[in-house]
Amino acid sequence: MSFESVDPGEGHSIAAWTAVTIMLVAITIGTVAFFLALAWLVWASAALLVVGLVVGWALSKVGYGVADAQTHEGH
Repeated sequence: MSFESVDPGEGHSIAAWTAVTIMLVAITIGTVAFFLALAWLVWASAALLVVGLVVGWALSKVGYGVADAQTHEGH
């Protein structure tokens, strides 16, 4: 008898990588801006952080999420 494990994955998808990359850039910019006391850039980086979240969610809904990446694998 064979049992297949249904593993939801660990975020290895285009949606996850894109969202995390955008968010890391936003946090880096925000940290430097905070150090330089540029309040407007800190808030702009906070907005970019939200954009990264929305982009990741949108890409997941379009079909680039974890569940979609597993169904398109060549196993």
